[in-house]
Amino acid sequence: MNSNQLAIGVFDSGMGGLTVLRALREGLPQESFIYLGDTARLPYGTKSPDTVKQYAMQMAKLLVERQIKALVIACNTATTAALPYLQEMLPDMPVLGVVAPGAAAAVAATENKRIIVLATETTIASNAYQQLIIQHLPQAIINTRACSVLVALAEEGMVNNQVAREALKHYLDGFTNEDTVLLGCTHFPVFKPLLSSLLPQGVTVVDSAHATSQALYQLLQKQDLLNESPSIKRKVNYLVTDSIKRFQIVGEIFLGERLAEGDIELVDVKS
Repeated sequence: MNSNQLAIGVFDSGMGGLTVLRALREGLPQESFIYLGDTARLPYGTKSPDTVKQYAMQMAKLLVERQIKALVIACNTATTAALPYLQEMLPDMPVLGVVAPGAAAAVAATENKRIIVLATETTIASNAYQQLIIQHLPQAIINTRACSVLVALAEEGMVNNQVAREALKHYLDGFTNEDTVLLGCTHFPVFKPLLSSLLPQGVTVVDSAHATSQALYQLLQKQDLLNESPSIKRKVNYLVTDSIKRFQIVGEIFLGERLAEGDIELVDVKS
C-alpha cells in the first residue's frame, strides 16, 4: 500500500472529536480514518498544558504505530497545548489542529466583529483563539466563557435535557450583542440545537469541524497525499483507552449514526 492509501489518524480526549471525524468523512469521502479516543483520561480541558501535551504525544505515537499518512488533533485543548510539539515530532507528516480553522471560520462569520468563545478552561487560558481572531480581525471584541461542565454532559449523552439547558443558560448569562458564537471545544456541536433555541435570532453558531475538513483537504492536496484509488475501500477504525460499550452508546450521538461495538478496539496507552 502506498502512502496515499494509508488512513488519517484523528484523536481526542473522548467523544468530542467524533464531530470532527464526521465532518472529515463528509469532506474527504475517499479517505480511511483511525479514530482514537482517550476515554480513560478525559477530560483534557481541566488539566495542565504540560499534562495535556504528554497525553497528546502518547496518542500521536499510538496512531503513528498504526501507519497513518496525516494526523488531526480533534481536540481544542490538545491543539493549544501540543500542536507545535507534534509538528516537530512528526516533521514528515501533515499535523493539523482545530483551533486555527475554527478561528478563521468565526472571523468569516461575524458581521459586527463581536464574538463569544465557548471553550474549556485550558483552551481559554491559552489565549489561542483570542490571538488568532485578533490577528485576522484586529477590531474584534471577544468574550470568552470556560464551559468545562458541558464536556461532562456531552460525554454522558445529556445534550438536550433540562440539565443541559440550565448549564447553557448559565454560561450564556450576560450575553450582550455578539453576532457569532464560536464553539471552541469539539464536544460542543452536539448542543447546537439547544444552543440555537437559547440565543437571540440572527446569531451564528460556528464550530471548527467543517473548517478543519476543508483545511485538511487542501493540505493533503498540496502534499499529493489524497487517496485517488477507486480500488481501496474506505474504512474507519475506532480505538479507545477505556469502556468500549460506553463509547459505542454515546458515540452514536456525536456521529449521528449507528456505531457497531465490534468496530471499537480497546488499546493501552504507552508512555
